[in-house]
Amino acid sequence: MNEAHLFKDILIVLAFAIPIIYFFNKLNLPSIIGFIVTGVLIGPSFLKIITSFEGINQLAEIGVALLLFTIGIEISFNNFIKNFKEILLIGSFQVLGTTAIGFLSGVIFGFNIQQSIFLGFLITQSSSSIILKMLSDRDEIETPHGKITTGVLVFQDLMVLPMMLLIPILGVSEQASIIEILYRIFISLVLILAIFFIARFLMPHLLFQLIQIQMRDVFIIGVMVLSFGIAFITQMLGLSFAIGAFIAGLIISETDYTHQVIGDIKPFKEVFTSFFFISFGMFLNFDDLISRLSDNLILIISIIVLKALIMIIIVLISKYPFRIALLTGIYLAQIGEFSFVMLLKGEEYSLLNESISKQFISISILTMLISPILLKISPFISSKIPDFEKKKSDDFLNQLKNHVIIIGYGLNGRNVSKVLKEAHIPYVIIETNPKNVLQARKEGEKIINGDATKREILEFAHIKQAKIVVVAISDPMATRIIVRLVKDLNKEIYLIVRTRYVKDVEELVNLGADEVIPEEFETSIQILSRVLKKFHIPNSVILAQANTLRMQSYGIFRDVRFTEHAFDQINQILAQGTIDTVFISDESPVVNKSLKEIDLRAKTSATVISVIRDNQFVPNPSGEFTIRQNDLLVLFGTHNAIDRAIEILTRKDNQDETT
Repeated sequence: MNEAHLFKDILIVLAFAIPIIYFFNKLNLPSIIGFIVTGVLIGPSFLKIITSFEGINQLAEIGVALLLFTIGIEISFNNFIKNFKEILLIGSFQVLGTTAIGFLSGVIFGFNIQQSIFLGFLITQSSSSIILKMLSDRDEIETPHGKITTGVLVFQDLMVLPMMLLIPILGVSEQASIIEILYRIFISLVLILAIFFIARFLMPHLLFQLIQIQMRDVFIIGVMVLSFGIAFITQMLGLSFAIGAFIAGLIISETDYTHQVIGDIKPFKEVFTSFFFISFGMFLNFDDLISRLSDNLILIISIIVLKALIMIIIVLISKYPFRIALLTGIYLAQIGEFSFVMLLKGEEYSLLNESISKQFISISILTMLISPILLKISPFISSKIPDFEKKKSDDFLNQLKNHVIIIGYGLNGRNVSKVLKEAHIPYVIIETNPKNVLQARKEGEKIINGDATKREILEFAHIKQAKIVVVAISDPMATRIIVRLVKDLNKEIYLIVRTRYVKDVEELVNLGADEVIPEEFETSIQILSRVLKKFHIPNSVILAQANTLRMQSYGIFRDVRFTEHAFDQINQILAQGTIDTVFISDESPVVNKSLKEIDLRAKTSATVISVIRDNQFVPNPSGEFTIRQNDLLVLFGTHNAIDRAIEILTRKDNQDETT
């Protein structure tokens, strides 16, 4: 393809994508669907605007690598290691269970043993790029189902390595020996360990050397060389370049330069990943899909239902609530892009013929399109299914009245429960994660293992007798469901809700929350408070200003039309004098010097109005008064004057100024 045709195709792709994505966003559907639909419309199966998309595919390959690289950066490798046992258990059952279903399906449809195993490999994979992007867009990566889904995806991606190494064995006509299969698996495990351990120890050192150069362009290029170098090595080993990029992202995620890398790479990622999803849509063979519509629909429904069902069963066995199991199952129900990588590898060894390969690609793309739609209706589905688990009523629950219900046992939930316990205020905790519940019970906490989006669980926690509910979970969708349900069950209860963003405050208040605490706003309050303290604003004034901002419903951060009235008092204080105190340490340059020698008033306009020494108050000290170690000086003056005075009284490099 020449350059003119490539640029023309890029222009067509982007021009079609803009209105389609806008339309899908208006329908509150993910932009991913819009990209795929764009590919379907302009591809050879529908409008035939682009019939040869070799150049688009090259851009798409870069896009998926950048997408998985940035996704890898945003996933904490330490969290992966910390939850390794759970990820290994759930992930291995998912891979084995789905592979077994694919194998049995292949045998039923008349494939031989090798082809059936290969079919199981293909069906096992879920779309890391689509799922992780949706989790990120929906702010659900840190939710219970988000953590399980992410863990399983990482496990699936790592399992591609042994699967890819086994494909050549499956492709030979004669029966492969057990020793050869075990050898391939062993080699794949060694490669995984080598990639992680060698790169994990080398990468921080190499990034440190790059940052020392203090040139942004060199840093960006250096990061790309290091990251894609790892990806290239994995490709040379017969694996996917995209898998290597994902692993490189995971490695960088635990260095000190994560946020800088994300900021530098993100603009490139957004453009290239759009080509990746659009190219997916172009692969859809519309004519073949229609000609075998009934068969294809049966296969699509079967794949989605069986994959979701396997995950639901595994998550339920792990003692998670049904809602989390359902969401995890739906997220992982489609076929992933890494299946295409294995499919291309399998075609080299004639594991599937061309007709079946094309049908598989079309079915896979449609499962990707359907998954986001299923996720949109999943809250409705889960809300209609009651909690069937029988809860044993403990004695402490029967005694609860005027108590606090804490929903979520993360950092916020732990802190609230700790304070309530010390204050002897009755409370009960509701938590979905069985591991957290087990740990809390060992610590003597009053905790229920259940899903607070279910009426039965809230009633079990005596919601109608409770005084306050604190919602401290990281799942935005579940938070909305809980707020609405709590107020339905007890309209008089006081409901405090934690959320991440200020933009969610108004909606949660409208749903019934009495008080909403957004993390980003409280962070801004803390920053503002520390800034004002540096200007020696009294604590009472700082507290009053913080409360003023809160009473304004966070308007200053949401509405640019907010007036400056809230800051009038601060401006008045800054223009006037204030009082502050300075502790004199043994390193102070003014120790054993008189106030006359220091001459603060002449140098700074600040005045020492009193001194506290050995718990004795010395008012209006004279010029002959000598400053001693451990004195506490009370200063009066303008803010600038006090800043300068504190600098003279405390900094050793001001020794000359005090003599």
